[in-house]
Amino acid sequence: MPTLKFSEDQAAAWDAISDNLAEAGVDLVDSLMQKPQGPSSSVMAVIGKAGSGKTLLLAELTKALRDAGVSIISGDWEGKKSRDRRTLAVLAPTNKAAAVLRNRGVPATTIHRILYTPVYDPHYEQIAEWLAGEAERPTVEGLTDTALDRAYASYQINASIPAALAAAGLRGSDFITGWKRREEPLDIGFIDESSMLDQKALDDLKEIFPTLVLFGDPAQLPPVQGTGGMVFEALPDKQKLILNRIHRQEAGNPILDLAHALADPWVDFYKFEQLVEEASKKDPRVVWAQRVESDLMARSPVLVWRNATRIRLIHAFRNAFDAPQDKLLPGEPLICDGIELPAKHRKKRLDLEARGLIKGAQVIYRGPGSKPGFSRLWVMGAEEPQLSAASIVKIEMEGEEEPFIPYAARMGATFLHGAAVTIHKAQGSQWDTVQVFGPDIYAAAQMGRSEAGQPLWKRLAYVAITRAERELRWVTRRSLARPTSPLSIDDLSAPAAELRLTTQEAPE
Repeated sequence: MPTLKFSEDQAAAWDAISDNLAEAGVDLVDSLMQKPQGPSSSVMAVIGKAGSGKTLLLAELTKALRDAGVSIISGDWEGKKSRDRRTLAVLAPTNKAAAVLRNRGVPATTIHRILYTPVYDPHYEQIAEWLAGEAERPTVEGLTDTALDRAYASYQINASIPAALAAAGLRGSDFITGWKRREEPLDIGFIDESSMLDQKALDDLKEIFPTLVLFGDPAQLPPVQGTGGMVFEALPDKQKLILNRIHRQEAGNPILDLAHALADPWVDFYKFEQLVEEASKKDPRVVWAQRVESDLMARSPVLVWRNATRIRLIHAFRNAFDAPQDKLLPGEPLICDGIELPAKHRKKRLDLEARGLIKGAQVIYRGPGSKPGFSRLWVMGAEEPQLSAASIVKIEMEGEEEPFIPYAARMGATFLHGAAVTIHKAQGSQWDTVQVFGPDIYAAAQMGRSEAGQPLWKRLAYVAITRAERELRWVTRRSLARPTSPLSIDDLSAPAAELRLTTQEAPE
């Protein structure tokens, strides 16, 4: 067990997972690997509300597995699988959720990036094997010793094959020839934000990982397309490890205090708003806001319950920035709504999805591409955020069935505007500052609906406020502040190697 002091429930969860991993052939006590001792497959779940220590436990388990010699698979080039090598992948359903883990030092990637793997050009696969320590330094036509030295230096810093090859002056289209469904299974999978998984996604993961540990929050909203529950709820009790809140580690966090206050059956909507207002007078991390801040909407969407509210706020945002009706301004936020490509373009679909354009991905529009119908984009939370893709942008109109479409390629990635999003779509994401549209939560409270035995408004409020990493702004009125500066993309930046990797246009 690590030297930091765990709570009793964390320590119990660590011991149970450690025993399970030992049966799978990884001994955390002595940091060694051996033949599996137990069943060929297992699924466990670590369940706890915000602040209960799930992420800390996940991070420490990942570190212990790495120290034991387990290889971390991050969606990058994987190399040749040997009989003795054991693997771990830390996954999240969205780019933003994976980025939250990476910012905390956990090498996470998206589920999709593990389900599909890149196919490398054989010449550049030699470089990848050399960088990973599996082969001698190669001689590759067209690459100088200086370029190889740059690749090597980059890999020592980032441990990323694509970034290293980009440092050598190569683009993704040079060394990745396509994507394929993973054929070789891995060993251990840690899945964060597993409340977002549906049964099909869990079944896909079980095909790849004989050992799965799910980390989830039972107070989140269940998957929209699911059966009404969360996949870990169906597990036997002995496979569920429950964490309670770690008060000493989260003491003084007013956002978590508010989140946990929602569990009190005596707290109705009026009492909750009173608690929010009281917290705002004591701590600057909670703001009792009279209006929505349009400046914040460009990077952190307003969280709402109703689609009608979302559409009204989006148009208010665009009007506030004097956005023309027939085109987007650089800096406008978008949400990927899927990829519309026929079956014959399956490879292109896999390429776009592997680079972060999965349904629900948050994207910033950077300007038109060099081809008609293409857009230059920045995928929030993606490891390689810049790309250009054929785009179909839809801006829904209030009271109209058909959306306004400022950009429309014949086929490609489809987008909705992202200045405001529903709380359901916000699950798995976090932002430094979050604006929650209180009047919508009030409307849910007035309806009196319940979900899984809990008032719907409480589940909505819980998910919404726990999206805030530092500051929660509870908006109380239907008004929008004028922006203090024009929209811009100056805040978007990436290392030079990433810029070289992702500037190519993707064919329609």
